[in-house]
Amino acid sequence: MKNYPAEPYRIKVVETPNVLNKEERYAAIKAAGYNTFQLKSEDCYIDLLTDSGTNAMSDRQWAGLMIGDEAYAGSRNWLHLEATIKEYYGFKHVTPTHQGRGAENLLSKLLITPGTYVPGNMYFTTTRYHQEANGATFRDIIIDEAHDPDIDLPFKGNVDLKKLQALIDEVGAEKIPYVCLAVTVNMAGGQPVSMANMRAVRALCDKYGLKIFYDCTRCVENAYFIKMREEGYANKTIKEIVLEMFSYSDGATMSGKKDGLVNIGGFLAMNDDDLYTKSREMVVVFEGMPSYGGMTGRDMEAFAIGIKESIMFEYIQHRVEQVAYLGDKLIDAGVPIVKPIGGHGVFLDARHFLPHIPQEKLPAQSLAAHLYMESGVRSMERGVVSAGRDTKTGKNHMPKLETVRLTIPRRVYTYAHMDVTADSIINLYKNRDKIRGLKFVYEPPMLRFFNARFDYCD
Repeated sequence: MKNYPAEPYRIKVVETPNVLNKEERYAAIKAAGYNTFQLKSEDCYIDLLTDSGTNAMSDRQWAGLMIGDEAYAGSRNWLHLEATIKEYYGFKHVTPTHQGRGAENLLSKLLITPGTYVPGNMYFTTTRYHQEANGATFRDIIIDEAHDPDIDLPFKGNVDLKKLQALIDEVGAEKIPYVCLAVTVNMAGGQPVSMANMRAVRALCDKYGLKIFYDCTRCVENAYFIKMREEGYANKTIKEIVLEMFSYSDGATMSGKKDGLVNIGGFLAMNDDDLYTKSREMVVVFEGMPSYGGMTGRDMEAFAIGIKESIMFEYIQHRVEQVAYLGDKLIDAGVPIVKPIGGHGVFLDARHFLPHIPQEKLPAQSLAAHLYMESGVRSMERGVVSAGRDTKTGKNHMPKLETVRLTIPRRVYTYAHMDVTADSIINLYKNRDKIRGLKFVYEPPMLRFFNARFDYCD
C-alpha cells in the first residue's frame, strides 16, 4: 500500500464551512444556471473550483503583510519580490502584474502582430484569448498522447518537435513571434514537461531564432515531477531544477496565485533589454507602475515569501501526493480519470463517466453540476464549454479531452476532505445513468465558461 506524506504544517486558524442539505444544493445550482462558477462560495462545502488564489498562506506570509510598503514607486516589497524572482527563477528582468492573465496581455501586445501563429503545448483559455485577440492563430504542438486520458506517460505535456517543425515549414519562422511552453499543462490534466524536451525545444528554436516563453504558473510542480521521474535529477534540489528549466527560455508569464502561494499577483519575466523597456512602458497603462503592477506592497511581500516556501521539498511533495491520494482512490474504485494524475488536480474523464451523453450535450458541465448536487463539492468543466468556438467558423471547438477538474487548493484541505470528495464521486459514478445532458440558455461570446447558463436538454 502506498504511503502518503502527512501535512507539513500545523493548522492555527480554521474556517467553518456552510453545509447545505441536498434540497438546498439543488436550488442553488439551478439558480446558478447549472454553472458552478455562478455558485456562491458560502454554498460550497469543499471548493475545488480552482487552485488559483485559493491557497492558505503561512504565518511568515501573514507577518509579511504587516510590513507592506504601499509607496506608489520604489516599494521595498517590490525590490524584495524582484530580487527573489531573479534568484529563484534566474531571469534578468521582471515586470509585475496583478495576476497571470495581466502578464499574458502584456506579452501578447508586445510580440504578436496580426497574421502570426503561436504554437503551444495545448491551449489554455485566457492565454489563447489574448493571442487571438491580438491577431494570432494558436497551434497545438503537444504530443498526441496528451489528448488520450487513458495513456499513462511520465511527461505527457511534452512538445512534439515534429509538429513544431511542420509549423515552421508551413508558415515560416518570421510568422512565429514566440513558442508558448506551459509547465505543467493544465488542460491536459496537470501534465509535466521533461527537462530533455525543454532542452530539445530550445535547440530547435535556436536553429530558427525563435523566442520561447514559458507559462510557469505551476513550475514547482513540474520540477517535482522531473525530480521524481527523470533520470539524472533525483539528487537535484527543486531550486536547481527550476533554474535549469528556465535557462531554456527567453522569459515567462506567471500567476503567483498558484505556485507563488498567494491570493493575488503575477509577473512577466524576460532576458531581453529592449522588450523589458517596452514592458515597463506598457504596464503603466494596463496594470500599474513598474514597481507594483497592480499589487499592493503587502501582496508583493507575501509573494516573495511564498516563492521561497514553494521550493521546499516537504511542501511540494505533500502538495502533489495529496492530489495523487484523491486520484488513486478514484482509480481503485474504477472511476475514469485522466492518467497519469497531475500536479494540481484530478480530472474526471466525462466521456467515459457519462458515455450516454454525447459531447454536444455538454457531459462535463452536467457532471460538475451533479457532483455539487451530490455532496456540495464544487468543481469545474474543462471540455467543450471551456474550449469555446472557432473565431472564424463560429463552430464549437470539440476537444478530445472532455473533463471535470477537481483542483486542490494548497495547504487548505486534509486527506479526510479528499475521502469525502472521492466517496461522493464514487457514489455518483454508481448512479451515472440518471445524469442528463445540458444545453446553453445563455452563451457569452468569449470565455463563455465563466458566465454561461444552462438547463437540461429536452
